[in-house]
Amino acid sequence: MTMTPLVSIIIPNFNGESTIENCLRAVFASDDPHFEVIVVDDHSEDESVNIIKRFPCHLVTLEKHSGAAAARNVGANKSHGQILFFTDADCVPTKHCIKEVRHALLTNGPDYIVGGTYLRQPYDDGFFSKFQSVFINYSETKHISHPDYIATHAMGIFASTFSRTNGFKEHRLPILEDVEFSHRLRRLGYRLVINPQILVQHIFNFSLKKSIVNALKKSSYWTLYSISNNDLFSDSGTASYELKANVILFYLTLTACLLFLLTDNITLLALSGLFTIMNIVINRHLLKAFKDTYGIAFSLLSAMYYLWIFPLPVSMGSVIGFIKHFQTTQALVINK
Repeated sequence: MTMTPLVSIIIPNFNGESTIENCLRAVFASDDPHFEVIVVDDHSEDESVNIIKRFPCHLVTLEKHSGAAAARNVGANKSHGQILFFTDADCVPTKHCIKEVRHALLTNGPDYIVGGTYLRQPYDDGFFSKFQSVFINYSETKHISHPDYIATHAMGIFASTFSRTNGFKEHRLPILEDVEFSHRLRRLGYRLVINPQILVQHIFNFSLKKSIVNALKKSSYWTLYSISNNDLFSDSGTASYELKANVILFYLTLTACLLFLLTDNITLLALSGLFTIMNIVINRHLLKAFKDTYGIAFSLLSAMYYLWIFPLPVSMGSVIGFIKHFQTTQALVINK
């Protein structure tokens, strides 16, 4: 009789008192009983640990704040399962999630890393959270058979594979350890695949400010990493060709509008309209995803935000990333 492989669910937590209870409640409501839960608390300063202790999981506490990559590595080292599933303290897995992870890995084998994504419906009910959920779900499921990376909000991997490849790189750029890990494993010959049935709800609680700050921060880190990885112009998850075209066409449209105001040249106004139409055409599948999920009114608001506001923090973050890269390069030259 074949034993069902145990899945070790590894959750890093840092000051997650507002979300970790919802995360753990969902995990223990799984329709698959063959799992263990390891929560690694990254030296939280809130009530997280007391909340975690209410659940039958293995709690590991770090003596100092070490980052999510280190916490995940510690969790993997403490695990007993043949399969590891990484998620986050602000994610709420669906009840079928663990079963789907196991099935996907057993079907594909140890040479594969399997990823999931966010439900298009976030845990919290706000416009900017809904926008973000649809945007990420669409971006991460565009290339399910050959994604550029697997995100750690829903990553499944055989424990032996994780151990053999030395886990996540610590003390690197924040939030991008999963991208580096995915790229490293792909260079070693492993395959990446997305299973759209492996789903978690994300707890965003996004306001306009939080959405803009998130875009700014992630864009800066992504640009800094991509320059060093020589893949700045790749079609990679949320850093897609569509988003890059969106930013370029936004500034072309803005420039044409400003020049029209200065010159009254009607050709420039027509040109700005043409750039906007091009942007809509290029991003039509994302805009359709907004409509299919929440209807026409939501899709119109999302289109306005995506086409006319979102490019600003994304581009500003990219500029910050270039500046940080230049500063780092200059520092290395000076220190030689």
